[in-house]
Amino acid sequence: MAIKVIAQRRVLKIGKNPGVKKFVMRPDLYIPMAEKKVFSEAATHSGISAGIIKAAWDAAGDVIRTWATEGHSVPVPGLGTMRFGVRSKAVEELEDVKTNLITTRRIIFTPSVDVKDELKNTSIQITCIDEEGNVLKRVTSGDSGDIEDTENGTTGNGSTGGGSSNTGGNNGGGGGDDEPDEN
Repeated sequence: MAIKVIAQRRVLKIGKNPGVKKFVMRPDLYIPMAEKKVFSEAATHSGISAGIIKAAWDAAGDVIRTWATEGHSVPVPGLGTMRFGVRSKAVEELEDVKTNLITTRRIIFTPSVDVKDELKNTSIQITCIDEEGNVLKRVTSGDSGDIEDTENGTTGNGSTGGGSSNTGGNNGGGGGDDEPDEN
């Protein structure tokens, strides 16, 4: 298995060097999996009927949504945890704290160590193409497999257990000083 990425040469229109041609990477387009296929595959792997798996998954989804909206960080079995949060503007005075400071609502997903390890150990195949879509070369990753940790604002190998050596962090990434993350 490999993650497929396209590096296409194109003229930059914004940034520090507009008008310069550079290779810009993007994920290769994946075909969305049908929900029915997921349940069918899970049934094959477990020996439980697809209908029972779907009913159980739907019930788990209801519970996860309910608990997350009550403010819990909820485990998503086999994948990680999710919770809801907000991005908001910061103010100095108590009387300025109002609901209109909230700029966006967020879904924050923290993958499990197993999921991070799976990503770390999956190769990345890059197909380099020119402006017309002609293949120039193919490259397979030899990178360290570092995983971005959006919870702590760090990049690491993805193998950390229950914590991180980074004691700071910004709770999932946020705006500048005037828009800190408030979860």
